Amino acid sequence: MGHAGMAAAAVRYLSSAGAPTTAAPPPRLRAVRDDERLPVDQAVFRRVLGHFATGVTVVTAYDEEGGGPAGFACQSFASLSLDPPLVAFMVSRTSTTWPRIARAGAFCVNVLGADQAGLCRAFAVSGADKFAGVPYDPAPATGSPRLAAVPAWVDCTIQAVHTGGDHLIVVGRVAALGARDDGEPLLFHRGRFGRFTE
Repeated sequence: MGHAGMAAAAVRYLSSAGAPTTAAPPPRLRAVRDDERLPVDQAVFRRVLGHFATGVTVVTAYDEEGGGPAGFACQSFASLSLDPPLVAFMVSRTSTTWPRIARAGAFCVNVLGADQAGLCRAFAVSGADKFAGVPYDPAPATGSPRLAAVPAWVDCTIQAVHTGGDHLIVVGRVAALGARDDGEPLLFHRGRFGRFTE
């Protein structure tokens, strides 16, 4: 039975069971006026969303055209898909590091440990030499900087980039990854760093 036959059988079954088989008419659409929007204060938005505890990462790339390694501290990182293996991070459209990562076409997500808050602060500063005194080696698949002593790392190529308001949503296809069995994660909650306790 083909797709059309399966669809017809489903409609017959739904009809015999008394379920509606035709779609409801589409709703009337109109533009939302500015005076109808409920403004969300940015300070309140930050404060409320700050209650969501996150891990902390440093996203790195090796930009040959731009003079070498690039990276930035990133809390908005998540696993996305098992098959294919995908991860995602969000980056501000105004980031000066993002164009270098985009040009490289690849990145490494370095998951920071509980004792690496200073490393996070160093990579959160704009315009500084973030890699000064920071040991790293090339990640095996893309050559992106893999920071020394991180509990976990994920080496990726850029799969897609989507817009999301004042940020970009970057999807990476995982090419290699690894983790240590020891060490605690660095956590961020309400503007402060902390560590995991059971």
